[in-house]
Amino acid sequence: MTTDQPIADSDDHPILLFDGVCNLCNGSIQFIIPRDPDGTLRFAPLQSDIGHRVREATGLSTDDLETVVLIDDGMAYTKSDAAIRVAEHLGGIYRLLSVGRLVPRSVRDQIYDFVAANRYDWFGRKDQCMLPDEDVSDRFLE
Repeated sequence: MTTDQPIADSDDHPILLFDGVCNLCNGSIQFIIPRDPDGTLRFAPLQSDIGHRVREATGLSTDDLETVVLIDDGMAYTKSDAAIRVAEHLGGIYRLLSVGRLVPRSVRDQIYDFVAANRYDWFGRKDQCMLPDEDVSDRFLE
């Protein structure tokens, strides 16, 4: 999903909102960080104040934690669209994931929804949102 409503970026950096207590989501962030050495992406848990404000501003449910949200170039992307855009930002071989756009969004998002619905059972969850390491803490929005 992409909203039609522009959203302000954080000092020109895309913002990736993720479920801060989900082990799969946290693992994904830990995967992304070293593959984004220029620090292009910024991160915030969906459960944070900024996560709540961004979802509210985009018209997304503030109660739903079933999707990542990427704010990029003033637009909000969710589910598989967000994942593909993140891969494009990482560049290199990850950019090849953009071929996923050839699969209809409804099919991509059904797969995304299936994984999202089962992520706690398969990967577990934390009691609280992750705390970033000091060397990357400036990439996490408060």
